[in-house]
Amino acid sequence: MKIDVKPYEEKMKKSVSVFEEELGTVRVGKANASVLDKVRVDYYGMPTPIRDIAQIKAADARTLTIQPWDKSTLKPIEKAILASDVGITPQNDGSVIRLSFPQLTEERRKELSKQVVKMGEDAKVAVRNIRREAMDKCKDMKKKSEMTEDEEKQSGTLIQDLTDKFIKNIDVIVDKKKADIMSI
Repeated sequence: MKIDVKPYEEKMKKSVSVFEEELGTVRVGKANASVLDKVRVDYYGMPTPIRDIAQIKAADARTLTIQPWDKSTLKPIEKAILASDVGITPQNDGSVIRLSFPQLTEERRKELSKQVVKMGEDAKVAVRNIRREAMDKCKDMKKKSEMTEDEEKQSGTLIQDLTDKFIKNIDVIVDKKKADIMSI
């Protein structure tokens, strides 16, 4: 009986999906509302995502506007953005907060590329940890005589092929994001 690789494949897909979501928060010089996804505002004592309490729009290629539904949240939103790692100073005009994304310098592009590579490495580690978990399951099943040595080897090959596929996918995503950063 070979190991069922479906649950491990799903976990690997989830790891890649989380990695792609995190890449969306990397600011690449264009106005993109996803850079605010991790920013939480203290809204009546609860940490709340900005998109839940305000409308976020790209006014142009380099400017985001944040228009809260409740004007009393302007200051808390501004404070949350300043306290976050977004790296942009918000401009509050009393009814709307504007975030102006500056043109990226060559140094900042290299820094962002390194950040993307590191995030890719973290995603690969997550996929490899899932592989290790699956391989341990195979060894355990072999030890309990639930699978033969040949089945263990076949399962190991299946798991490794799956791992290689997801690692390659991560590399493609990293290369694409780095190209996006350098082309801006």
